[in-house]
Amino acid sequence: MTPGQRAAALRAQLTEASHAYYVLDDPVLSDADYDRLFRELQEIEAAHPELVTPDSPTQKVGAPARDVFQQVRHTVPMLSLENAMTAEEFADWYKRAVEAAGGTAPEFVVEPKVDGTAVEAVYEKGLFVSGSTRGDGEVGEDISENLKTIRGLPLRLKGDAPGRLELRGEVYFPVKDFEKMNRDLAAKGEKTYMNPRNTAAGSLRQLDPKMTAARPLRIMIHGLGEAKGVKFTAHEAMLKALEKMGLPTCARHLQRGRTAGELAAIHAGWLQRRDKLEFEVDGAVVKVDDFRLREEMGFRTRSPRWAIAWKFPPREEVTQILDMTVSVGRTGALTPIAELKPVLLGGVMVSRATLNNPGLVVKKGVKIGDWVTIRRAGDVIPEIVGAIVSKRTGSERDLEMPRKCPVCSTPVSWPDGEAIPRCPNSICPAQVKGTLFHFTHFLGMDGFGDRIVEQLVDKGLVKDAADLYHLDLKSLADLERMGEKSAKNLLDALETSKNTTLEKFVGALAIRLVGESTARDLANHFGDIAPLMDATVEQLQEVPEVGERVAKVIREHFEAKSNRRLVERLVEAGLKWPTPKKSEGGKFQGMKFVFTGELVKIGRREAEARVAEMGGKAASSVSKQTDYVVAGPNAGSKLEKAKTLGVKIVDEDEFLRMLE
Repeated sequence: MTPGQRAAALRAQLTEASHAYYVLDDPVLSDADYDRLFRELQEIEAAHPELVTPDSPTQKVGAPARDVFQQVRHTVPMLSLENAMTAEEFADWYKRAVEAAGGTAPEFVVEPKVDGTAVEAVYEKGLFVSGSTRGDGEVGEDISENLKTIRGLPLRLKGDAPGRLELRGEVYFPVKDFEKMNRDLAAKGEKTYMNPRNTAAGSLRQLDPKMTAARPLRIMIHGLGEAKGVKFTAHEAMLKALEKMGLPTCARHLQRGRTAGELAAIHAGWLQRRDKLEFEVDGAVVKVDDFRLREEMGFRTRSPRWAIAWKFPPREEVTQILDMTVSVGRTGALTPIAELKPVLLGGVMVSRATLNNPGLVVKKGVKIGDWVTIRRAGDVIPEIVGAIVSKRTGSERDLEMPRKCPVCSTPVSWPDGEAIPRCPNSICPAQVKGTLFHFTHFLGMDGFGDRIVEQLVDKGLVKDAADLYHLDLKSLADLERMGEKSAKNLLDALETSKNTTLEKFVGALAIRLVGESTARDLANHFGDIAPLMDATVEQLQEVPEVGERVAKVIREHFEAKSNRRLVERLVEAGLKWPTPKKSEGGKFQGMKFVFTGELVKIGRREAEARVAEMGGKAASSVSKQTDYVVAGPNAGSKLEKAKTLGVKIVDEDEFLRMLE
């Protein structure tokens, strides 16, 4: 194939991929594959300038806007940034940037590259007047009504606002909210979404703004287009000024550096912290801080000379499934694990990936021998996105789940309404180990790692969490790679763990579907372990965020005599927590409150705690027994139900006055 033919083929493939990504919200190439092909085309065109065409992807910023939305022309083009994929490429850009700045290294600012959807929000005299997507950089889509629904984006700016501000930012789907949404969808047997970025893009392009409003989207302002009535001199100063106007910016994440070494260290720090942020990031953006110097440095065809996006290693890669094994978790759930042909993903060599559950295996159509796309989020085991059917040879084999537990050989069961088979044997070694590790970790006993827990179970020293408190110095010191000093540290950790809180104790019990947040809600609602253990499904559903399914699981857990006996033995071993203060004759005694929408001045959990302190209860659903519904911005169906039932509705300010 000649260079001309290869360039034409790459242009066609990349154009199709851009259309699928920007217009249809249905990616056909991973980020890693797109970047690789784009760079190949850049290299061919650089070696053969005569092959460059006006419609080449290298000459464009993005993709054209869709006809279903009104088109909007940006006053100042929304250019993309040059990418650096390696330290060497960044060093090359840094050298060119310093030369363009006059030979002396300027002050740079570094901010996280939020992996979301680029948008523009326009304000005139402090009022939000329009919003649009980036589109192809010149023309975008009018999404004004959708953008107005985003929490945190004010409709009116604070203070003396300038005549016109064209703000550039990134709309994103918070990671925890995205994961919760997918868990809820999976529990209902509905289709889950691929990743937060594509979901945010799709949410913004909904024709009905109510659909967008139903998603917990956020925005982070990081740049400026046209500005009238105000003049900013530097990037950091601009962001801080915008924050004073009430806009969510990336100012608090900003870091400064001048040398290439300083900037590399900042980049490495963001890479290390990326999984602790509320949003996904795929790199760090390095910019010259001084606006006057930016004007002097100027622009290239598709990007400014004064900024670059230094990308992180890709989180998605392509590899082959060699075999399948099955792991057993602390709740007895059997999880299929794909054994992979080792591949470097996000800087880590990956050889295993979770298939989540057998139901998803069927939906994704994955087989042994398939070439698949895998992704990795954080330090957890990677997951398979889907199979590349076009690479099949016919030799692939179906994935089959075992009929017996691979650890204890007990026949597996399929609980009603669940897509995951489980080992029903509560003393299965895998479940016991998982439960013990969870218990010690939840109560802060970090010394009890996997290796220690495995030995304790395998040697028959511990069968449940209560047995931990009967261990002695000799039995611990006799474990492999465990001396007397380390054994004493474990005993000290056990003694310290006896003084805990109710929410930690509940969370440590490893009740299925009860995590840290739900454990806190249960503790706040019931106040002690006895009423929680005796609560009915209906009483459990009065707890905020506890639905029928979770309530039934909690009820079933405490109906088991072995689980009730474990609680008794743990209390007998000395575990205790502060006795809750009983509210007698409090202002809200016997009242039920339901909160809906956003609470701006007081957090939801603090509001619920204040109600409890004053003798009331915070419930998750509205009924005739509800006394008050506290409604904030973006209130949902609970507000409508309250109106239908005639329940008294108050706003946040009135609620705060009630607390006085």
